[in-house]
Amino acid sequence: MKSMAKFCKLFCLIFVLLSSYPILATALFPNDIFILAGQSNMAGRGGVEKGKWNGNVPPECRSNPSILRLSAELKWGVAREPLHADIDVGKTCGVGPGMAFANSVKANDLRIGVVGLVPCAVGGTKISQWARGTRLYQELVSRANESVKYGGNIRAILWYQGESDTVWKKDAEAYKGNFERFIANLRSDLNTPYLPVIQVAVASGEGQFIEMVRRAQLGIKMPNVRCIDAKGLPLKSDHLHLTTMSQVHLGLHLAHAYVASFGHML
Repeated sequence: MKSMAKFCKLFCLIFVLLSSYPILATALFPNDIFILAGQSNMAGRGGVEKGKWNGNVPPECRSNPSILRLSAELKWGVAREPLHADIDVGKTCGVGPGMAFANSVKANDLRIGVVGLVPCAVGGTKISQWARGTRLYQELVSRANESVKYGGNIRAILWYQGESDTVWKKDAEAYKGNFERFIANLRSDLNTPYLPVIQVAVASGEGQFIEMVRRAQLGIKMPNVRCIDAKGLPLKSDHLHLTTMSQVHLGLHLAHAYVASFGHML
């Protein structure tokens, strides 16, 4: 009888704690999920110099117990910079746009619940490496499906890629068609025909065909696809990657675009 009484007291204590702090009961799994995909500027190189991240996290990128991240091991945990540390492996990751985006979305749309970020970006990749049937595409689809396994909805894909497609003219010329097929296939395979996509028009590139890729990105007219222009955001000394504060500003722009264009879909 004493053992049963102790058990009942313990059970009541746990129930009271969970009732008093709803975040404990709800933050295990996210309600509103966002896929982060593309190459290095989405993975984040803010604060990375000579292969080392300086560890500086701007206030806009602070952790929040109601912003979660899906790890490489497919486990949800509180999101912290650098978001892509175990995804874009073999490279040093720093600050990207994801955390600034998530914090801003939560601050500007009270309908947003627990946010789930699903990092998928890999540096140095062409759009052709994300085509249906490739390893990167399959991993993206797999991680996206895993993210909704216990509930929640994928609200949008944030896409920042194209710098690697500026080297060869044939890649730049094919970018628009490759991107449109990528989105169509992804919507089909995720069974979300109207899934919002917010892409970023590149501010830099590895080759000379930057403007050709930019025209392709800015010229996409697919339904529920929006484009944010990164041109004008300060670059690091490598003239390829965004600075930490540029990543913060990009994240805020992405959040504004999401709330303005797709917030009504919640």
